[in-house]
Amino acid sequence: MAALARPEGADMMQQYRAYLVGEDGVFRSAEAFEAPSDSSALTVAKQFTRLGKVEVWQLGRKVAVLESEQSRPPLPEPSRPMLTRQ
Repeated sequence: MAALARPEGADMMQQYRAYLVGEDGVFRSAEAFEAPSDSSALTVAKQFTRLGKVEVWQLGRKVAVLESEQSRPPLPEPSRPMLTRQ
């Protein structure tokens, strides 16, 4: 039986989980999802940081820990040129 050909550059989807970490360090909930790469998985998992700190795992491998949006300092306002009348 012939193997199915995949288009060149097609990525295989991998299984990931994003765990919401409570203040006591215990996982409060988990969300399973698929992504083609670690960087794509982190992009998906960032949406959960509004709820708290998130650990991202791919099978038994910890990919990253994302800090809560609430614990991040606010971004500075972009500086704007001052207009003066002459």
